[in-house]
Amino acid sequence: MDKKRIVATVIVIGALITLLVIAFSNEDEQPVSGFEAHKVVAHAMGGINGHTYTNAFEAFVANYAQGTRVFEVDLLLSADDQLVGRHEWSGNMSKLLGQLDVLPANKQGVVLDYKEFMDSPILNIYSPIDVERLLDLMQHYPDAYIVTDTKEIKSELINKQFTLLVEAAQRRDPAILDRIIPQIYNQTMLDDINKVYSFPEVLYTLYQSKDTDEQVIEFVNKTGVDITMPVSRANKSFIKKLKKAGARVYVHTVNEEDEIRELSRMGVDGFYTDFVPEEDLINISGVR
Repeated sequence: MDKKRIVATVIVIGALITLLVIAFSNEDEQPVSGFEAHKVVAHAMGGINGHTYTNAFEAFVANYAQGTRVFEVDLLLSADDQLVGRHEWSGNMSKLLGQLDVLPANKQGVVLDYKEFMDSPILNIYSPIDVERLLDLMQHYPDAYIVTDTKEIKSELINKQFTLLVEAAQRRDPAILDRIIPQIYNQTMLDDINKVYSFPEVLYTLYQSKDTDEQVIEFVNKTGVDITMPVSRANKSFIKKLKKAGARVYVHTVNEEDEIRELSRMGVDGFYTDFVPEEDLINISGVR
């Protein structure tokens, strides 16, 4: 066999080996689906007409229409222990939501009861939500996911909030619970939630956490939770270690393309945002 034929044979064999390696690697790769298929989490249901923190019914609908499928919603207890969509009960939030003329002075900056909350429009035109309206949306949009921000860290309040949420979903359709992703604020909260319901996916949000990076990584290894953190805590080394431990990594809250691009290059998987819909994110160069 002459030298040219030997070289040609080696090239053919090398090509076949490469094709086999690619084929076997593709067999191991599972297509990403469900919650993990999306990079955008609409913060407080997403911004609407330049407004943030509304948690409004219309904000969900508007951002869904722009391709977003994952929505973070703030869920607090009303004065009469109903679960409603509100970021906080401060006077500043009443002002931000344009409710200073809607609510009497003695009802600004205090916990409202259910009727007071539901009867107070947001910015005069948007509709506040309770757990039932939230579930209406989830039933009407069966490919939408909800990330909870329930704020509370006391076990009895966590139990009360998630019992209301789980029981309401089970009355409708227990399958809805597969599309609800709770955020936890410390490691013990995972046990608190699991006593009510074992959700298939959980996000450990670090904005209240005092855990070191090493403690967070150990918790990921032990439980399989995913992680979300403020931009200020995100760095390439920490993100790399979290991903090695098996976590998907999210950051909040990001609205600038340059910042999204930089964080994506660090390895971040998803972004909480007010104003960047899923359809726009795919057009940002450098976002993987």
